[in-house]
Amino acid sequence: MVLRQKATWISSCVALLCPNDVVAVLLEPSSILRISLHIATRKAARGAARFAFIALIIFACALLNVSCQAAVRKIILDTDPGTDDAMALMLALNSPELDVRAITVVPGNVTAEQGLENALRMVSLANRCDIPVAGGARHPLFQKLITAEFWHGKNGLANIELPRSKCKADQRFGPDLIIELIHASPHEITLVPVGPLTNIALAVEKDPSIVPLIKEVILMGGSIKGGNVNAAAEANIYNDPEAAQIVFKAGWPLTMVGLDVGDKTLLGHKQLDQLASTHGPVNDFIYGVTKFLVELSEKFGDSGTPMYDPLAVGVAIDATLVTAPAMHVDVETRGEFTRGETVANRRNEVERNVLHGDRYIIEGVDKVQPNAKVCIEVQAERFLQLFVSRIQGK
Repeated sequence: MVLRQKATWISSCVALLCPNDVVAVLLEPSSILRISLHIATRKAARGAARFAFIALIIFACALLNVSCQAAVRKIILDTDPGTDDAMALMLALNSPELDVRAITVVPGNVTAEQGLENALRMVSLANRCDIPVAGGARHPLFQKLITAEFWHGKNGLANIELPRSKCKADQRFGPDLIIELIHASPHEITLVPVGPLTNIALAVEKDPSIVPLIKEVILMGGSIKGGNVNAAAEANIYNDPEAAQIVFKAGWPLTMVGLDVGDKTLLGHKQLDQLASTHGPVNDFIYGVTKFLVELSEKFGDSGTPMYDPLAVGVAIDATLVTAPAMHVDVETRGEFTRGETVANRRNEVERNVLHGDRYIIEGVDKVQPNAKVCIEVQAERFLQLFVSRIQGK
C-alpha cells in the first residue's frame, strides 16, 4: 500500500513538472508501480529505492528531451495604451507564463503618437527595454479616429506622468514586425490585441501566409449583449469595424474576450486596498490607475471598474478562467445603428430560403462554421486575485 501511494505521488509530481503527453503515458502510476516493485526486490534498502524513483524520473525526462518546465506562451501585445491597456501590459510583463516578444501600438484610446509614448514609458518603468516597442497604423482603415481621453485621462494613463522612457522605439512598422516575428516562430506566437484591430488587419492583408502560422488570437473586443459606445457596438470594434471583420474572417484560432464578460470582472475597493498594501514602481503606478478608474466608475453608479483588457491577457495566461463556446461571429460594417456590432450565431446555423416565384420559402437549416470561441462566463474572483498578486510581484 505504501509503495502504491508513493507511485501515485511521484506520478502526480511528474505530471506537474513535466506536462508532456509522452511522459504522462510512460510514467502513469501503474507503470511506476511495476518498475518500483522490481527495484524493491533487487534493492532492499529504503534509501536506494527512493534514489531509484528519482533517477527514473530524471532519466525519462532526459531521454525524451522534455523540459521539466511548463511551456511559456510567446505573445505579441497589440495595444492602444490607455488605462486598462496599462493594466494588461503590466499583467503580461509580470506573468512567468508569458514571453512578451513585442508590443505594437495602434491608435484608439489615444492618438498613435501618445500611445507610443505611453507604451515606451511603461516598458521603461518595468525595466524591459529588451522588448521591441513599435508604432503601427496612424488611423483606422476607412474612418476618422475616435479617441477616449474622457475615460482614460488627458494622457491616456489616468493623468499620471511617468518618468521619461529609457527605451527607444523600434523603427519597424508594427504590422511588419508582427509578420516578421510570426515567420521567425511559426505556430508559436499568440496575438493579444486589446485595441482596435487595425494593425492585425494590415498584417493579414499584407501577408496572408501568417494566418496558418499563428498559434492563437486572443482579442479584447466585441459583445454579444449590447455595446458601450452605443446600444450595439463595443469601442475597439467600433473604432475600426472593417479591420475587425478581416480579423474575424481570417480563419485562425480566435478567442473573443468581449465587453459583456469583462463587465463581470469589477475591480473595486477590496482590490485597491490590497494594492495599497504593497509598493514598488509598477505596483504604485497600477494602484494610481485603478484608483482613477474606480472613482470614475462610481460617478456612473458602478461599484468597480471592468477589467476588459487585462482579462484578455488573463485568458492567455490561463484559459480555464473563462467559458467560451464556439460561435460564428460577423462584424456589422454598414448598419446605421449597428455599425461595429459583433453578431454572434449562438446556434451556428441559418435557415435556407429558396426563391419560388414571388417569394422565398424556408426549405431547411444549414450549418455555419464557427470562427471564434466567445467568452460568456468568467471566474471573476480568481482572475482578480491573479491580477493583484502579479502586480504585487507575488
